Amino acid sequence: MALFRIILRLARNPCADHPEPDPHNGYTMIAPLAENGRLDETGFSRVAKECVVRRFLPDEDARSGRLVRHGGRWAIHYGDDKDIRDESLYRLHDHRFIAGDYVTVVDGDGEALTYRVAEVTRTADADQRDEPL
Repeated sequence: MALFRIILRLARNPCADHPEPDPHNGYTMIAPLAENGRLDETGFSRVAKECVVRRFLPDEDARSGRLVRHGGRWAIHYGDDKDIRDESLYRLHDHRFIAGDYVTVVDGDGEALTYRVAEVTRTADADQRDEPL
């Protein structure tokens, strides 16, 4: 199964006090994608441990978390830190991870922001690796 490195960068969000895109605000995630660019929901369970997410912001330290699934919803879970809430990925099953497409993330404070898929690159196949990324 193929895993992909996906980079999301903050897009224009004029209604959310982000009138211009910000390439220093975003996410890097590792996830399995199907041929159509959508998350491979079936394959996710086999590689869930490898589906890591790194949140980067211009004025804060990066945060590391995991892509998780709660029922039919996708989220980014940052561990047991009670000060950091999970971030929901809005209708992720409908979105494609293809450069130029957009994804909405609802942060821990409930603010929905749009991110542009900046880059998608294939990593080594999960079936051919001995250890996680």
